Amino acid sequence: MQKVPVSLWTLLAGMIIAPISIWVGQNHHLLPEAASQQAPLVDGFFNIMLTIAVALFLIVEGTILLFLVIYRRRKGDNSDGTPVEGNLSLEIFWTAIPTVIVIVLGIYSVDIYNQMGGFGVGSHPHHESAGAMNVSQIANIGIGENPQTKNKPADLVVDVKGIQFAWLFNYPVSGISAGELHVPIGADVQLNLSADDVIHSFWVPQFRLKQDAIPGVPTQLRFTATKTGTYPVVCAELCGGYHGSMRSQVIVHEQADYDAWMSENQIAQKQDMNRAVAVNLENLSPSEFLDPYIHNLEVTPADLKSLVMSH
Repeated sequence: MQKVPVSLWTLLAGMIIAPISIWVGQNHHLLPEAASQQAPLVDGFFNIMLTIAVALFLIVEGTILLFLVIYRRRKGDNSDGTPVEGNLSLEIFWTAIPTVIVIVLGIYSVDIYNQMGGFGVGSHPHHESAGAMNVSQIANIGIGENPQTKNKPADLVVDVKGIQFAWLFNYPVSGISAGELHVPIGADVQLNLSADDVIHSFWVPQFRLKQDAIPGVPTQLRFTATKTGTYPVVCAELCGGYHGSMRSQVIVHEQADYDAWMSENQIAQKQDMNRAVAVNLENLSPSEFLDPYIHNLEVTPADLKSLVMSH
């Protein structure tokens, strides 16, 4: 019986492994919903890596199982195995293939990072005088302007501060402050990240974006949301005992709904802010503390003043 060439077996194995790997790589359902312009870039890279990983897994594990069957010890065979000193060609092959894969993935990842704006944030630092530099002169780091948005101002800028254990969102143009992030769909959004205490990490899984908020170092995150909905904001950097509860959410609106939210919050926050946010009661005089309750107590300001003076 004529022996089947190894090359033919290799071709057959490739014809079986390749479609399986590609199918798994494209239909794994391991990632959450993609809801930003940057997400498909990350998903495509992840799919390629998973396809390669599945192919290598099938090759290695399949070879092990095949050898377990073919080269198993037969009943009554107590002889030693055939001594093998090495195979230079095989060793070069299994070293070269992973090397090529790693180099290609590395180049591809750099391209993805550039498309997401990883190389386009801020400007280069410069000195106005020898040895002098301040925070405003330090280039922001993070995911920022990409080749398409280079030198273009963002549609919406939000200042994001991380503290133990909450995210605070401030809209500098409108003056709105909130505990959650609201953005319109399709808008080019720029987040200016900062931290007051320790390193935090701003992560939205559905956007495939994550950036550290570092005390004293300005960082930036720029994205465009492509699907309306509510998505979790998670701190992905261990920041203390209540790190697990440091969560918020980003709400992506249709433009009309976003405009309505802005209008409502501008009206609410233009009202007496001492009534809208928590204040330190120790900083209030007795009359200031009692002032909101005048109508409920049915006393006049004059009566209140006399009561305060008498005490």
